[in-house]
Amino acid sequence: MSFAAREFLKIWWYELVLPRFGMTALADRTRAARMQRFARRFHDLAVGLGGLMIKVGQFMSSRLDVLPPEITSELEGLQDEVPAVPFPDIRALAEAEIGVPLARAYAWFDETPLAAASLGQAHRARLSDQDAEETGLREVVVKVQRPGIDEIVATDLAALRRVARWASRVRIVRDRVDAPALVEEFAGTCREEIDYLHEAAGAERFAADFLDDPRVSAPAVVWERTTRRVLTLEDVTAIKINDTVALRAAGIDPTEVANVFADVMLDQVFTHGFVHADPHPGNIFVTPRAPHAEGPSWHLTFVDFGMMTEVPDSLRAGLRTFVIAVAGRDSKGLVSAAQQIGVLLPSADTRELERALTTLFARFGGMGFAELREVDPREFTGFATEFTDTVRELPVQLPENLLLLIRAVSLTSGLCSALDPAFNIWDPVEPYAARLLRDESGNLIQDFGKQAAANAGILWSLPKRVDDVISRADNGTLSFDTSRLERRLDILVGIGRRVVSAVLFMALVIGGALLLAAAPVLGWILIGVSALPLLHALFGGRRRT
Repeated sequence: MSFAAREFLKIWWYELVLPRFGMTALADRTRAARMQRFARRFHDLAVGLGGLMIKVGQFMSSRLDVLPPEITSELEGLQDEVPAVPFPDIRALAEAEIGVPLARAYAWFDETPLAAASLGQAHRARLSDQDAEETGLREVVVKVQRPGIDEIVATDLAALRRVARWASRVRIVRDRVDAPALVEEFAGTCREEIDYLHEAAGAERFAADFLDDPRVSAPAVVWERTTRRVLTLEDVTAIKINDTVALRAAGIDPTEVANVFADVMLDQVFTHGFVHADPHPGNIFVTPRAPHAEGPSWHLTFVDFGMMTEVPDSLRAGLRTFVIAVAGRDSKGLVSAAQQIGVLLPSADTRELERALTTLFARFGGMGFAELREVDPREFTGFATEFTDTVRELPVQLPENLLLLIRAVSLTSGLCSALDPAFNIWDPVEPYAARLLRDESGNLIQDFGKQAAANAGILWSLPKRVDDVISRADNGTLSFDTSRLERRLDILVGIGRRVVSAVLFMALVIGGALLLAAAPVLGWILIGVSALPLLHALFGGRRRT
C-alpha cells in the first residue's frame, strides 16, 4: 500500500501538475524511464513480499494490451522462487489434510523440497505398499500449500482491490485500463491455482486429450492422497526441455524437440481447446523411452496444470482464420480474424492497419528469429513507431480467454528459439495452416451441401404454398393479425400526447411566471391551469390499453 501511494504521488506530479504549468514535454520525455524504474522497484518489492506479489508481477508481464512495454518487458523475467517453509510446518498441514501421519501415508517422504514457490512447495515421496499396489505407482511428487496461504491471499487481494480503486480515480490510468476488473480477473486465476483439486482435474483432462498421442504424456494423479491443499502426482522428472547438453547426451536433437513442442502447443489450441498456459522450462520434460519400446524414442511430459485456459469454439474459429491469414500473408484476412476474435471492434476503421500489415508481410514475412536479428535496428524502430501509432488509434480490446493464450504463445516461441537459434515460427505454422485450410474446405463443402438440400426443400414446397395463399385470397379467407401492431401504435400515440402535455405544462408555467409582475391574477391562473397537462404527462399512460 505504501509503495502504491508513493507511485501514485509521482504519477499525479508528472501527469497532472507539470502539464498545468506548461511542462508537458518534460513529462512525456521522462515517461519511458519512469515506467522502467517503477517496474524495477515493483520487481524488488514482489521478491521481498512473496505471496501473491510475484504472481501479480507475472500477471502484469502478460498484459501487453493495457500496460506499456517498459513495464511488461522488465517483469517478464520474474521467477516464482521463494525460501522454503520449514518441514515441520509442511508436515503438520499435510497430515491435517490427508488425515493420517505422513509415515503411514508414504513409505518415504523427502524433507528437502524439490521446489519452493509463492503458493506451495513440492517434495519427492514414495507411496506405501498398499497404495502402490492399488495405483500401480511408486515414486511420486507431493505438492503442499504454504501454511496460512489462504489468509495471505485474502490480505494481498484486499490490498490490491484498494489500490485498484485508487487507480480508477487517476485519469491516465482509467483511460487505459479498468483496474478493478483486472484485479478480479487476477483473483479468479489465483483461486484456481490454490485449489489443488482443480489442478488434478486439469491434469487428467490434459492426459485424456493426448491419450492416443505418443508425443505427449502427463503425470497420473493419486486421488487417495489428494485434497484441496495436498496434491500427489506420479514422479515424471526427466530431462528439462531447455537442457540442450543433456538432450544431446541422450541422443535427442534439440531442433526436433522444438518442432514437436510447437506442434503440440498448436494441437492444444486448435484441436483440443484446452491449453497449458504456463509452458516454461520447469514445467516440461523430455522423457527418453526404453531402448526397445515401440514408437518415438522420446516424448514430452507436461507438469503443473494450475494455469490452464479454455479456448471456446468461437475463439478457436477466429484463431483458425488468423493462422490461415498469417500463413497466406493476407493482411485483410488478418484484420477480419482480429475482428472475429474480438480484438478489434467492428466499428474500427482498419484501412491503415491493413496497409501497415501489408508492409509488414512484404518486408519481414517468412523470416525466422535468426534472420530478423540481421535486420538493421533502425528499420525495425521506424516501422515499430509507425505500426504502434496505427494500432493505438484503433479501439482494441483483448478477450479474457486470449490473455493466457498470449502468454502460452510467448513462452512457446521463446523456448523454441532457445532450443534452436535458427527456429522459424513459420515452419510449424504453415503446414498447420494448410491442414486447417483443408479442414475448413471440407467443412465448407459439407455446409454448402446441407444448405443446398435445405434450399431445395424450400423450392420444392414453394409452388404449393403460393397456390394455397392465392386460393385463400380468392375465397376471401386470407387474414392478417395486426393486433400487436395496433397496440404498439396506441402506445406511441399515448407517448406523443404526454409529450405534448409536458410541453404545454412548461409553456403555461413559464408564461405565468413572466406575467406575475405585470398581471399577478392572470399569472397565477396560468400556473394553476398548468397542473392539468402536468397530471396528464405524469399519469396519462398508467391506464391499461
